[in-house]
Amino acid sequence: MDKIILTGDRPTGRLHIGHYVGSLRRRVELQDSGEFDEIYIMIADAQALTDNFDNPEKVRENIMEVALDYLSAGIDPKKSHILIQSQIPELTELTFYYSDLVTVSRLQRNPTVKAELGMRGFGESIPVGFFTYPISQAADITAFKATTVPVGEDQAPMLEQTREIVRKFNSVYQTDTLVEPEILLPGNNACLRLPGTDGREKMSKSLGNCIYLSDSAPEVKKKVMSMFTDPDHLRVEDPGKVEGNPVFTYLDAFCRDEFFAEYAPDYASLDEMKDHYRRGGLGDVKVKKFLNNVLQETLEPIRIRRAAFEKDIPYVYETLKKGTAAAERKAAETLDEVKRAMRINYFEDSEWLDAQIRKYDNNSAPLKTAAN
Repeated sequence: MDKIILTGDRPTGRLHIGHYVGSLRRRVELQDSGEFDEIYIMIADAQALTDNFDNPEKVRENIMEVALDYLSAGIDPKKSHILIQSQIPELTELTFYYSDLVTVSRLQRNPTVKAELGMRGFGESIPVGFFTYPISQAADITAFKATTVPVGEDQAPMLEQTREIVRKFNSVYQTDTLVEPEILLPGNNACLRLPGTDGREKMSKSLGNCIYLSDSAPEVKKKVMSMFTDPDHLRVEDPGKVEGNPVFTYLDAFCRDEFFAEYAPDYASLDEMKDHYRRGGLGDVKVKKFLNNVLQETLEPIRIRRAAFEKDIPYVYETLKKGTAAAERKAAETLDEVKRAMRINYFEDSEWLDAQIRKYDNNSAPLKTAAN
């Protein structure tokens, strides 16, 4: 069996460093590892419309933003297909068929769905498309026969829903058509879910607590220096808490030992810096300055590549077009297999036609014509 990756993002805004450590950085590593036969990276615009149906321009304008973020982060069109979800009609048809395999109560129990509904405050006015998007996501994953799905921790319940759909489909139709995917979480626990700069549990565009991959160096510095820390660490000499402190969480996600020689020579490792902070005597400003330097080292190459791609938008457009065409060919193959398994491929199934001919030849009287 081929090893295939499917992953992606909703184009509701520029990608932030939470996306980067949660999935995007890992995608680039996997892409460059040579271990996978096919890689599909989806710009999930149709899914984004489920809660932006009244503002399609927001989604439309962010297609190119996300594509630029992908390319600048290191996604290589020679190794990965970047595709636009809405341009692949096979995904909609698969979603329709899979909907018969999932109950309303099962969707209601999905922790990710419950959390997203609560965050958006739909109340009783939940769009059906948003409520059922775990089914749509299952169509996305299975259409490309994905064996591996690199995602953040919050998407684990969604992947389990996909696995349930795969098992039920294959059982009901006595087939092995659909592939049961495996989740690939970030290896660094700090990368599972990066908190916002304000200390909230999740970095979110809507909360305005993000550092974007495309932020300028001054913008990154401003956001870092205003970050939430330990509220009880009022003086430099006070002992501080590392656990739950977003500045140290970001350092856990981004810091490498080689950064200390240049930017914090008093320490040999992050553990030494943490110990000093816990004892007292290390101020928040010094730690934030170090974090700023770490982030600038990480983001500067991305900013340079993005500036180059921004000067050649026709190339980015052609990359999207070619990637989407390749993805549609794959999805069409899967849809054909699904319809064969369900035995609804009437016009390609000669046995069905033969059976109907025999049935009505044996049971029907000759047709009377007007002449009779």
